[in-house]
Amino acid sequence: MKKHQSNQQWLDEHVNDEYVKKAQKEGYRSRAAYKLLEINERDQILARGMKVVDLGAAPGGWSQVATKMVSERGQVIGLDLLPIDPVHHVQFLQGDFREDDIYEELMTQLKGEKVDVVMSDMAPNISGMGTVDQPRAIYLAELTHEFALKTLKKGGCVLVKLFQGGGFDEYVKRLRNDFEKVYIRKPKASRARSREVYVLAKGYLN
Repeated sequence: MKKHQSNQQWLDEHVNDEYVKKAQKEGYRSRAAYKLLEINERDQILARGMKVVDLGAAPGGWSQVATKMVSERGQVIGLDLLPIDPVHHVQFLQGDFREDDIYEELMTQLKGEKVDVVMSDMAPNISGMGTVDQPRAIYLAELTHEFALKTLKKGGCVLVKLFQGGGFDEYVKRLRNDFEKVYIRKPKASRARSREVYVLAKGYLN
């Protein structure tokens, strides 16, 4: 019964959410688009001509934002295990970015060039148990960090979703070893009660 009530509460909140309504009106696939828009407005991480990789890209909201910012002079490649409906001027690769064949396909699409931005809005399937969910979230963030070290050009940046809790400080510390500056951002579109934040690391030291 409790689970049913909490599902109904989430549904009611979702339907009435200002960012959900805004996304529907403005043609974005998810309310998450506004998190990236706000971070970019503040930190200027996306610009015309850049190459961007969007990890865990489904349903494509962040890729929609990115391709507008980099314009047709740039390149956006989204990766996800799930299929994604096409977005104009975005290349989507379906599969696990840890797998060699997907990585090789990505490198083919990039023509072997390094990228300016790696971003990830990935989150684990939430079980509701912090002792399970937090390590999974940290693991996804670590995968993003490792991927960024392989693919970023010098001076590039990585933006990754994380949840405050066990392992958070250690993760941020590791990023500080590889980047000039690390910032914690909590966009207005992130629900206030959520422990979700975004870690932005700028200036890859290579």
